[in-house]
Amino acid sequence: MTSGRTPPRFVPTLTTVLEVPGESVPASQPTPEPAAIADPSQAVALGPQALLSDADAFRVEEQLLHRVLQRVDLALEERLSDTVSAAVQQQLDNMIPRLRDEIETVLRELVSQALAQELSDNTGSTPPFRP
Repeated sequence: MTSGRTPPRFVPTLTTVLEVPGESVPASQPTPEPAAIADPSQAVALGPQALLSDADAFRVEEQLLHRVLQRVDLALEERLSDTVSAAVQQQLDNMIPRLRDEIETVLRELVSQALAQELSDNTGSTPPFRP
C-alpha cells in the first residue's frame, strides 16, 4: 500500500487488484468495489499502473477494517452470549439444592408456627385425641 503504514504481520494484505474483463480503469479513478463486480470468477488482475492513491488506499483500508470489525463484533456477541448463558446455568444448577433446603426450612417453620397458633387459639373447641 502506498499509505506508508505497515500493518502488523498477522493482518492479511491485499496484493492484487481485480478488474472486470472488457472494462479499463484508468489509474486516476478508484477501483470498483468488490461488490460491484458481477462475477468474481471473471475478474482479472490489474497491472502496476493501476495503483491506488493514498486517499483511495486509506478509504479501502477503512472499509476493510469496518467489515472485519463488524464480523468480529457479531461473532463475539454470539460467543459471549453462549458463554454467559452456560455460566449462569452452571451457577443456577449449583444453587438449586441450597435453595430447596432453605425453602424447606422456611416452610417447616411457617407451618409449625401456624399450627401452634391455631392450637393455642382453639384449645377448648376440639376434643382431646384418645387412642
